[in-house]
Amino acid sequence: MDLYVYYRVDPRHADALRDRVLAMQSGLTREYGIVTGLKRRPEEKDGRQTWMETYAGVTAGARQGIDRAVEQAGLASFIDGQRHVECFVDVAPCA
Repeated sequence: MDLYVYYRVDPRHADALRDRVLAMQSGLTREYGIVTGLKRRPEEKDGRQTWMETYAGVTAGARQGIDRAVEQAGLASFIDGQRHVECFVDVAPCA
């Protein structure tokens, strides 16, 4: 399963949030072997940036680990609103 997590960020918090997310994702890669990414939309809307964390190859255990890591990193204090999590799985090809 792959996770896509998006949220809005006040640009004043961008540097601090980036550092925390990248450190958190590095730890998750070491612990669970998942491939991570961090992106943002190029434009701002209503004075906010939209950011997206990506996680490829997430198992049930890794999903719980991500949730714990987010809490431990204190990301909520740097984002505006909620973290929206979307889960996707690969589509099996027809035989």
